[in-house]
This record gives sequence, C-alpha cells and structure tokens, in this order.
Amino acid sequence: MSNVLNLQTNALQAPELQVTRLEPTIGAEIAGIDLSQPLTSALRDELRALLLKHKVLFFRDQDIDTEQQIAFAKQFGELYVHPTTQQNDTSKPQAHLIQAEDARKLYGPRTSGRWHTDTSWLLQPTLGAVLRAVDLPEVGGDTLWADAGAVYRDLPEDLRAEIDELYVVHDFKKSLDQVGYDYPILAHPLVRTHPETGEDTLFINFSQNPSVIGWEPERSKALVDRLLKAFSKPEHQVRFKWRKNSIAFWDNRSTLHYPVYNYGDYPRVMERVLIAYDDIPHRVKKPISSSNA
Repeated sequence: MSNVLNLQTNALQAPELQVTRLEPTIGAEIAGIDLSQPLTSALRDELRALLLKHKVLFFRDQDIDTEQQIAFAKQFGELYVHPTTQQNDTSKPQAHLIQAEDARKLYGPRTSGRWHTDTSWLLQPTLGAVLRAVDLPEVGGDTLWADAGAVYRDLPEDLRAEIDELYVVHDFKKSLDQVGYDYPILAHPLVRTHPETGEDTLFINFSQNPSVIGWEPERSKALVDRLLKAFSKPEHQVRFKWRKNSIAFWDNRSTLHYPVYNYGDYPRVMERVLIAYDDIPHRVKKPISSSNA
C-alpha cells in the first residue's frame, strides 16, 4: 500500500486566506475569499491543495447565485450533468437541486441519511462537488463527511488484508431506469488509491445496495455492516451546520457524506454542481460490470 503524499500547503497559502482546521484529518473552513469572483491560477491551485489535504472545504457568507456557483466549480474541471436530478434553471443543467422532497420519494416518509459518495455508479465517478444552501430549515439538516482513508487505516490489519482485492457493487439502476438512462451496474474496487495523494481509501456507497462480488450474501452483508459501523465513528467525521450563504466543496475520492434528515416536513433545498473526473490516472484496478463477474 502506498503512503499518503505529504502536501505542503502552508507554503502555498496567500496571506489573506484564513484556513481553520475543523478536525484532525478532515474539514477546514476557509475565509478571506470571494467565491463570486474568478480565481487566479495561484489561488485555484492553493484551494486544490487545501482540498486534497482537508478533503472538504467550507465557506461562509458567500452570497452567490447559480451561475456564480457553476463558474467557481468549473475552475477545477469539466462539469458533470447528472441524469436523474432536477434543475432550478434548465438553461443551467450543471446545477442540480438536492431536495428533501426527492429523498422522501426515494426512501419513504421516514427518511434517514445514508453514507454515500456521489455518482459512484459511473465508470469514472465524479471528482468532487460544490454544494450551496438555498432553502434551509430553522434548525437541523446538517451534513456529515467521513474520511474514507482514516476509516480504512483504522480497520484491523487482518481485515485490511482480507478486503484489499475485493470488488463491491454500486447499483443505481432503479433510479436510472425511472428516467430511461441505460447504464450497466458496476463493481468498483473496495480499496482504491487516491490518484493525487496516494492515500488508500475505502470506496463504498451504502445507498446503492453494496455487495461483495464472489461472496455469499450473508458474508457480504456482514462485511458491509461492519464497514458501515466503521464509517459511523465520530472520530472520522466532520459535521457542518448549514446557514444562509454557506458553501461546501469536497473530494468524492476521499470522503463519504451523510445528510441528516431531522427537520420534519420542511422543504429543504440545496444546489449541487459536480466536477467530472479529470483524467488523472488512478492507481487502482479497473471497475467491472457485475453481470460479468
């Protein structure tokens, strides 16, 4: 297994950028920046380095609109238009609405969050996402992120050895079928190496019927349950309390996140922009179609 790249971000930081680390391995709040304005190449590279180090970045008091959110995200790569989500403005399909109403339709009225990473069902999942608060409840509706590398490293050594060569199913077919989007069910390596930092992480989506290729259902379920318990440890998490004009920017390759549904029937609305895979080679085994396994 490869070592985590030691990113020397402190030397890169501009004097006016304030970085407040929130947890030992994950999460930082960034101040001293206006996301409505274009980034210089140096500032963009600095934020990219901070993202790799802290895995999720939070920005407060950013009064930006959909177009400015898209422009910010686009500075980090090509954008991905998700096939199943709605848009507030169809002329701006890169921005997707994340609505409590949709979660209730998908999971039922007694909705609870699920640890997941965006678009893991794709052959090349998205690099990351920029999420903006649009309509928030008075209280509740936090989002948690878990450090998938820290979760992996915290597993017992014998378990890490057992799972290092496994493939896990990512099944989003039901939702894709509802919009007529034809895409095979894939299995990704459970342990992946981050293409930029060299960190080994767990890559699993608990909202997409994960199962281990080649394992009996009972044994597979036991492992999935054990990994879910590992992701649920607060030691590996950062929790973000949303407020008006808040922005989160995270790396899908090194984190899972969990939306907290504790605000009743309030029609909470967020807007998300996904940054597509950037063609940096992954030092991992290639995904496979589970139908061919």
